[in-house]
Amino acid sequence: MRSGKYITQPNQYKAFIPTNLPPEPPIRIEGDMQSLLTDANIAIGKLDTMGYLAPNLSHIIAMYVRKEALLSSQIEGTQATLEDIFEYENEIPLKNANDVEEVVNYIKALNHGMKRLDEFPMSIRLIKEIHAILMEGVRGKDKTPGEFKKSQNWIGPAGATPSTASFIPPPPKEAMDAMGELELYLHKNTDIPLLVSCALVHYQFETIHPFLDGNGRLGRLLITFYLYWKKALQHPTLYLSYYFKIHRQEYYDRLNLVRNKGDYEQWVTFFLKGVIWTCESALQTIKMALQLQEDHKKRLVKEKLSTPYAIALLGYLVEKPHLSIKDAASYLNISYQSAKTLTHQLVNLEILKETTGKRRDKRYSYWEYLNLLSEGT
Repeated sequence: MRSGKYITQPNQYKAFIPTNLPPEPPIRIEGDMQSLLTDANIAIGKLDTMGYLAPNLSHIIAMYVRKEALLSSQIEGTQATLEDIFEYENEIPLKNANDVEEVVNYIKALNHGMKRLDEFPMSIRLIKEIHAILMEGVRGKDKTPGEFKKSQNWIGPAGATPSTASFIPPPPKEAMDAMGELELYLHKNTDIPLLVSCALVHYQFETIHPFLDGNGRLGRLLITFYLYWKKALQHPTLYLSYYFKIHRQEYYDRLNLVRNKGDYEQWVTFFLKGVIWTCESALQTIKMALQLQEDHKKRLVKEKLSTPYAIALLGYLVEKPHLSIKDAASYLNISYQSAKTLTHQLVNLEILKETTGKRRDKRYSYWEYLNLLSEGT
């Protein structure tokens, strides 16, 4: 078959051994797929251009990274919220700290990967580095973080065995060989359009499933890393986890259609639709975040509260939308009492909301901004 074959193993279960990329015969890019590819390239271009135009973009991206980490971890069953992440970052004790640590690891892994790609190419070495960070001290920490599997793994519901699994990826030796071939493909000059190639790389990685745990999260990270490395993105603004979460069953079904029928085209079409939808969604969110800041500045002006400190604090809320009076005082380099007065003014204008209900150690949320970014989480 075009995509690979099922081989019966000594224990009688059948494991899938994928063929190497690129597919033969080549991907047919015509009709709907051709127009989707054009639209997806335009969408990515628009999103990347926004990166140059938006003030505070680095802080908005940092929020997007948190959201992506949360969504990608939620797909794997993690129970955490955006609020939990901010509380964890502010060293507030949490009941579900283990779940939040998985999300925080994802953020660390993403930031590490982006930094390394500025000095180091996409490679097995980098993939292993990222995996080690992803799995450090969380569920799966006993499953050889940063090392390829040395025993057979499989995909299925909790408690599934090889005989009841929905998919069994290649055994360790074949998986290692397949990852070596995938690394070669990453560096091969082909005439396959970049986004089509990205769809193939994600499919191939998920099919190889080279680690005992964390393959889903790492495979989703690879999409962003690959496009950044190939300079299709100047900023890490494209994340498909929300699209995959919404269309979760279809996502798995389409991956399986490649494995079982060799139909790469339907998977690439689904992937390109995801790129377009995600770019449009991200652009809309960034525009709404910028508009929100503008509306709040106007509110301060209207109420005659637009002092340099108030404007500075409003800008800081994009970076730290969950803060204490002490945080505000420290950032603005003003007294606690002045920061308290300023914070209460923003509460009265409904720009901030107090979140704890406590008399002491109160914390305040830039709630409309957080609601905007929390969509889908």
